[in-house]
Amino acid sequence: MHKIWQIFDPRRALVALAGFLAVLALLIHFILLSTADFNWLGDGIPAIASQVVSQLTLIV
Repeated sequence: MHKIWQIFDPRRALVALAGFLAVLALLIHFILLSTADFNWLGDGIPAIASQVVSQLTLIV
């Protein structure tokens, strides 16, 4: 296994791996956001923090 690192530069390989994984993660998230079942932003349910803030402003 150590001979493969003599062929490839470890820094370039790890940077390329991190870049690939970041692009893959963004791609998966955008695919999920484009579906109706897994779109967590457009479901019409406000975030819990905004509900708490609105309730606190009503009390004060």
